[in-house]
Amino acid sequence: MTVTVTEETFDSIGERWDGVSPRRAAGVFATRWWHETWWDNFGGDRQPLILSASESGDDGRLLGIAPLMRDGSALTFLGDRDLTDYLDFILIAPDDGGDAERFYSALWERLRGMDWSEMALPSIPSGSHTLSHLPRLAEADGMRTSAEEGETTPKTILPASWDDFLAGLRKKDRHELRRKLRRLDRETDYRQYSAPMGDSLTDSMGDFFRLLRASRDDKRAFMTDDRERFFIDVAREASDRGVFNLYFLEVDGERVAGCICFDFGGDYLLYNSGYDPAYSRLSAGLLNKALSIRSAIEDGRGVFNFLKGNERYKYN
Repeated sequence: MTVTVTEETFDSIGERWDGVSPRRAAGVFATRWWHETWWDNFGGDRQPLILSASESGDDGRLLGIAPLMRDGSALTFLGDRDLTDYLDFILIAPDDGGDAERFYSALWERLRGMDWSEMALPSIPSGSHTLSHLPRLAEADGMRTSAEEGETTPKTILPASWDDFLAGLRKKDRHELRRKLRRLDRETDYRQYSAPMGDSLTDSMGDFFRLLRASRDDKRAFMTDDRERFFIDVAREASDRGVFNLYFLEVDGERVAGCICFDFGGDYLLYNSGYDPAYSRLSAGLLNKALSIRSAIEDGRGVFNFLKGNERYKYN
């Protein structure tokens, strides 16, 4: 059966895109609402190029979606690596090698005839078919594409209980975590919770931005006004879908650490975080993440994913 590649809009592909399994491709970053939110904030003068590949016929089975954009003479994924941890084409049956071959062959046949001088595809998840299929097809036509594997994703498989999680830590780490929690409990009146969104979304996100900017100079530089607006839009979209948690650690009535976790596809994904350095003695940032892991276990989730980046604190 032949494969037809069709140029789409967010509206025309929306229902079928929304029906893709949440575990496919790059997880939350592969959803339609994520792409559309990014585009609404940062599309600017770029041109969207959203392609679908389906088996021919009125009821043709969807094989995959290619969310791309033209940026000058370059063709690249719709999005950017600073805000979207992983970028990729979206395969409906990613473990089916035959469908993958048909999708990439049909997609490349369409792309190769378009007017572009460079194809740059960054931040692709490890193991993605894109890393092998597209460069091979381009090379066979005497052309080149840049398909780059994204950074490591540290993650931990979650056990059935918090006690089991603690038991699985190295003796030294288990002792240190328990000691820090006891000190927090002994010296402060604290609570850790997922902030309600709704009418309080803007205020809660304002506290999160304050903590993120305070925690490190690079995070202060990162959180520009336009990225702040994007974060608020993402919080609103994800909250409406029930997949957003903004965890705060509150000490003596003051929010001293915050982290955003997406509750998506059966996993928790830590997107970004910040803390008040005045509370470093209490390890506020670390404990807020540890207690977020406890919440993920209590919610019956399977994995806590620290997302892109192999910083030492994530492994600790």
